[in-house]
Amino acid sequence: MDIISPPPAPQKAFTNPEHAWAYLAELYHRNTEFIRQHLIGLSRGIVPKGRVRAFYPEVQVTSRSYGKTDSTLAYGYLHTPGIYRTTVTAPELFKSYLIQQFSVILRNHGGTIDIGESATRIPLHFALAPDERIDGEAINALPIPLRDLFDVPDLQDTDDEIANGTFVPPPGGPYPLAHFTAPRVDYSLYRLSHYTGTDADHFQNFVIFTNYGFYVDEFCRLSKQYMAEGHPDYEAFVEPGNHVTRNVRLGGGTEGVAARRAPQMPAYHLKMSGSRGITFVNIGVGPSNAKTITDHIAVLRPHAWIMLGHCAGLRNSQELGDYVLAHAYLREDHVLDADVPVTVPIPALAEVQVALEQAVAEITHMEGIETKRIMRTGTVATFDNRNWELRDQAEITKQLSQSRAVALDMESATIAANGFRFRVPYGTLLCVSDKPLHGELKLPGMASDFYRTQVNRHLLIGMRAMEILRSQPPEKLHSRKLRSFAETAFQ
Repeated sequence: MDIISPPPAPQKAFTNPEHAWAYLAELYHRNTEFIRQHLIGLSRGIVPKGRVRAFYPEVQVTSRSYGKTDSTLAYGYLHTPGIYRTTVTAPELFKSYLIQQFSVILRNHGGTIDIGESATRIPLHFALAPDERIDGEAINALPIPLRDLFDVPDLQDTDDEIANGTFVPPPGGPYPLAHFTAPRVDYSLYRLSHYTGTDADHFQNFVIFTNYGFYVDEFCRLSKQYMAEGHPDYEAFVEPGNHVTRNVRLGGGTEGVAARRAPQMPAYHLKMSGSRGITFVNIGVGPSNAKTITDHIAVLRPHAWIMLGHCAGLRNSQELGDYVLAHAYLREDHVLDADVPVTVPIPALAEVQVALEQAVAEITHMEGIETKRIMRTGTVATFDNRNWELRDQAEITKQLSQSRAVALDMESATIAANGFRFRVPYGTLLCVSDKPLHGELKLPGMASDFYRTQVNRHLLIGMRAMEILRSQPPEKLHSRKLRSFAETAFQ
């Protein structure tokens, strides 16, 4: 079958990051529109006279020496002389990110940013907007399968070998420039909308995960209060269904319709200019959900994410409502064993730890040694078995004691390990909601009182920690602890 493609586009070299982005966006929109128009034509009965094919745009940079750059940099560094490449999608969504990455590379290495077409095909599914609807009934009525006319997603283009550090480039390159290929990013952008009920462009750079709906209720209450009172920083609040409430300071009003049914892991966004606000996601219970959602949010390259939820306290000295700041993790979640082996240590990140400690001190009005009365720093154990209490207690108690664990949950180690894997700064602050090893289980009345008194303060601490983190420059926040030997230049 003949191949129908747009005319070949020349590769162009740029020393201006904005101009490089503009040409990249031009190629992307030209090629996706080419595919889209043929699909629309097909829905009207116009069958293409061959296979429709177009390619993702590609960024290429070249390093010609081992010249040293600033050793404090966590990204923007080309580790070996040679060619570096990555495919790119959704240029508008990643505009600020791409321009910033181009700028750092040019500043550190000179040369040019070369933009052209790659050899990676754009699948039909990813040439359309997630919310675009085509006349499917008309297409299904045609006697020819879509796969015979258009390229479809290829899982070989969407794996995580680069991020996992298992990708082996050919001798002499080309080397990967970014952690994710364009098809991998597109895959996650579509899944994000499905799982969270909001479009990817609403996500902010500081993400809080929780495992309880009570936190969502409080986050929504606070966010709507901020909008009604004209908060000086936050501009809008977005709920599932892409329902937007604007700040009265900016004219107020709402847009869109709230989702009629809750998505699997609903996301809520307290937006600021430059995506510097807070995204809040209720991941529910379990490491599988925690891995799934962080797999997808990681492609947006957030500046930090933290886990803010409930846990079982493991020490007799703890009280219900006390906090646990994780500085290590016992990984019994097992969902990431193939990607991040359990022999790999997951270090605490000083920048996030300090922000969480400072936030606890500010919100509780306690300082120094006083905070030890309500917060314990230590190892958090994450299990994949919600009913771990029903197993042999001698075996589990021995394991928890040897690990020096002070708390147990089902999500924190997964979120931290995936943050480590994807180079997203991470942290954990949990609240003790029961002490099963000591016979302190929540009764219905006790639980209501506990949630009423503790959720608000715990949420405020998490939000304040994110405000502290966003006051830092990204180059300081993105720790070198998360970088591997032959690291990609893109953050």
